[in-house]
Amino acid sequence: MKETFEKRLPSALPVLACGCLMLVLSVGYRAGFGIFMQPMSEANDWGRNVLSFALAVQNLAWGVIAVFAGGLADRYGNLKVMLAGVLCYVVGMWGMSYASTYAEIIATAGILVGAGIAGTAFGIVLPALARAVPENRRGWALGLGTAAGSFGQFLVVPFMQEMVDLAGWFRALQIIGLSALTMAVLALPLAPYSGSSDKSGMSIEGSLWQIMIRALGVRSYRLLVAGFFVCGFHVAFITVHMPGYVVDLGFSPKVGAWSISLIGLCNIFGAYSSGILSGKRPKRTLLTFIYAARVAVILLFLFTPVSLGSILLFSAFMGFLWLATVPPTTGLVAVFFGTRYMTFLYGIVFLSHQVGSFIGIWLGGVLYEIFGNYNAIWIAGAVLGLIAAVLHWPIKEQSHVGDLQRVSVH
Repeated sequence: MKETFEKRLPSALPVLACGCLMLVLSVGYRAGFGIFMQPMSEANDWGRNVLSFALAVQNLAWGVIAVFAGGLADRYGNLKVMLAGVLCYVVGMWGMSYASTYAEIIATAGILVGAGIAGTAFGIVLPALARAVPENRRGWALGLGTAAGSFGQFLVVPFMQEMVDLAGWFRALQIIGLSALTMAVLALPLAPYSGSSDKSGMSIEGSLWQIMIRALGVRSYRLLVAGFFVCGFHVAFITVHMPGYVVDLGFSPKVGAWSISLIGLCNIFGAYSSGILSGKRPKRTLLTFIYAARVAVILLFLFTPVSLGSILLFSAFMGFLWLATVPPTTGLVAVFFGTRYMTFLYGIVFLSHQVGSFIGIWLGGVLYEIFGNYNAIWIAGAVLGLIAAVLHWPIKEQSHVGDLQRVSVH
């Protein structure tokens, strides 16, 4: 198998490099929108619930559109999907700078940017990376891609904060939006690694709707779908509300940017390690540990005195667990159903993640407006983390490709 990987490395290397760079930008931009929470809200005389709701819609749109984008990519190829995603990202961020009404901010920061992320982030890129390498290197490739997204969070968020400081939030959004055009070039080497070109394994007949129903008939897949909801709740709430939370505690806005950046830095190591471990250890055990560890980190942060040190320690520990869920979750989809419809079936799992993201962001803004603090939403995150740990434990790591090949579903 080592020799096989070495033979495939020359063709896989451009795919891995461009896929990782695309995730650096796509995930990096997405992680930085919380920076605009305070200046945009003040400039437009909004409560934090307004932009919170728009970013919650962004996450929900990302999840819903990712399912359709994944189906189209698996059936017809991923290049057009990625190029459409780049266009939506650029137009969405540019339009966000001009948004002054509730409808406009939802349309731009919410729907358009959400569609842009759906076409350029993990759901489209990771399956291409998985197809580019032999099966025994799949966990490594998924960990590498996830770590690249984390590096984007570490690299891009401080850049976005610096742009806001230098040019103001309005001009910064426009400059950052134009820079997203770079992703169009990075999409080109990924085109040959679509579900439509995947000839491995047995043929699976039926419509996408039938394939989805058959997949949801598998108990372990349903548990995976339900558990990933909690991951979305955690990461989206923290990404959007952590910058405002630290300002409320009396710290500089730059501390919020450092927090998000540090999460991204530590997750480079956490995600990569998770990818390696998911190829060597049971993935459900790894996921159970990650969610249980998140509960411990949240409770320690919530019930210890707040200081700059505690914020940075929380960010570091949470960073190691941040997107560490992605390689084993994505890997389980491949174990269950192979790679032919991996983009589509991961998209369904990811939709659950984004529903959790929507609720985490939206509920965080609502509870803040009601209570004037985030304590209730932190407690909710801890409870949900415990539930997720319990849900992943019964998952059985075995192939269910045969279940996708059953005859027609009525």
